Amino acid sequence: MHAGNTIKPGRMMKDATYWIERFNMVKHPEGGFFHETHRSIETIRGEHLPPRYNGDRRISTAIYFLLKGDRPSLFHRLKSEEIWHFYAGCPVTIHVINAEGEYSNVRLGVAEEGEEAYQGIIHAGSWFGAIVDDPEGYSLVGCTVAPGFDFTDFEMGERADLLGRYPRHRGIIERLTR
Repeated sequence: MHAGNTIKPGRMMKDATYWIERFNMVKHPEGGFFHETHRSIETIRGEHLPPRYNGDRRISTAIYFLLKGDRPSLFHRLKSEEIWHFYAGCPVTIHVINAEGEYSNVRLGVAEEGEEAYQGIIHAGSWFGAIVDDPEGYSLVGCTVAPGFDFTDFEMGERADLLGRYPRHRGIIERLTR
């Protein structure tokens, strides 16, 4: 066995530390680790964007995002759409409460081996957080945001606020907020 690898049935799998170090990832406020891989050179001028934006935005941005099984990505929302792309590790479930208060989830993983998909779309304004399906595993994904990510468009979910708005989703809100 090589350092940084764990044997899984039928294949070798890198561990979370391997990816964090390889991509020079840092902690993300929602949980997990990230490294920005792309920020468009071109921008969209603020007057050409919906009114929810407060200025110019890059056309798109992309990151690597790694989530460990022992710590979820907490509920947050963006003003832009976000597409998640599965790369390695264990399946991950993204829990979503849309702008109308309806709950859904997207399960990402090795699509040919189960009910997972390789990509999942989170619509702008939806609250979402993610949990790795295996508490001892990790998921390495990519996230593409368009218009591009800007921290001024990022909002962490507050437990009391979300419970007040969506009391029927108490269980997942309590799990994905502090």
